[in-house]
Amino acid sequence: MATKIPDLPPTMPCPETGQTLARDTRPFTVRYKGAEMVVDLPGYYPEGEGESVHVGADMAAADAALRALKEQVDGVPSPATIRRIRTKLRLSQRAAGALFKVGPSAFDKYERSIVEPSGPTIQLLKLLDQHPELVGEL
Repeated sequence: MATKIPDLPPTMPCPETGQTLARDTRPFTVRYKGAEMVVDLPGYYPEGEGESVHVGADMAAADAALRALKEQVDGVPSPATIRRIRTKLRLSQRAAGALFKVGPSAFDKYERSIVEPSGPTIQLLKLLDQHPELVGEL
């Protein structure tokens, strides 16, 4: 059964100042090692400038942007990239964990952004993405 996302109220008081904050989306710059990306960030904002409050899944856009920047700058694959490669190799999460010798739930954790894969796992993912025929050699 799908989980219903609750409707959020249109306003809320600022926990710091008591000022009324309104639900809105504003541009937010995510920076990582000199690279940057602007995302639309939902949240509760004051009129004009000031502190904002983010609840529930509000930070998902910023989290996804940070993952994209890490992939671009450091070569750390995003959860979507890891899932794409695993699917391309026709492996279940458990089978991928066994093949990579990282444990049966490791790919579930990688694909849900709970942990990042280690350097050797990243390198093997990149190699198999370019040469999927090598899976049979492992």
